[in-house]
Amino acid sequence: MNRYSGFTLLAVDDHAHNLFTLRTLLLQHMDVTILEATSGQQALDIALGDTHIDLIILDVQMPEMDGFQTASMLKIRKKTRDIPIIFLTAAFKTQEFQQKGYEVGALDYLLKPIDDNQLINKISTYFRLIEKERNLNRVLEQKVAERTAELAQAKQHLENIINYMGEALLVLSPDGKVREVNPALRRMLGYSDEELLGMGIGDIFEEEGDEQAGAFMGTWLEALIRVGALNQIEARFITHDGRRIPILFSRTAVKNEHGEISDILCIAKDMSGYIRQDELSEDSASSIDMPS
Repeated sequence: MNRYSGFTLLAVDDHAHNLFTLRTLLLQHMDVTILEATSGQQALDIALGDTHIDLIILDVQMPEMDGFQTASMLKIRKKTRDIPIIFLTAAFKTQEFQQKGYEVGALDYLLKPIDDNQLINKISTYFRLIEKERNLNRVLEQKVAERTAELAQAKQHLENIINYMGEALLVLSPDGKVREVNPALRRMLGYSDEELLGMGIGDIFEEEGDEQAGAFMGTWLEALIRVGALNQIEARFITHDGRRIPILFSRTAVKNEHGEISDILCIAKDMSGYIRQDELSEDSASSIDMPS
């Protein structure tokens, strides 16, 4: 018989013969692990120990610490607050008893002498509910694990795209501080990640023909916040060694779930080769002798 073999039940009663009767009854119907305590303090020690307890059957009338007090102590501890408790009592059968039992966290209560079928049915019902909850948790954990793996794979895929893209990628904070860059930008500017991250965009960006890069950046950042995206512009990056690289620059605002701008995504294309080609074409055209 392996019914409920994965469950552990704690039986608490100050009379050893009651514990023996309860153990005998339970093992006739289910293969649970049964722990026993003869006092409220011993029950607390066991429940707060290393063994996971699925259900507690707790006698109400016990010396020193009765069942109500024991239940109250169990419910204020994080490890034991969610363990279902079934009270057993031979004396208290009034409405006040029931109310007090529920107030201190009882899931149910039974009267002594124990009705065997009633006890087994109640315990079986709670174990089935626990099984359903565990199965649901396993399904949820599996789905979370699968989703986490999918997100990690998608993130890695996106990082690969960003790392291997030819254009330089720059992520700014709304106040123009560098948050992220890709390898193409590092190669273009000659800075390391440590040097770039946190740097003001005005330190590496210059509008063509405008030496006041900071003022220019402030202008387009304000415009970007208003409209969310700006058309491409021709501009220049300032490299680590002071060179000016002509670029074609586009900017897009990234908003969070509240509609607030959280990041500014910038993509820059090095136009040096195109400019040199244009200059060569103009030089070649000027060197051709036109017929008189």
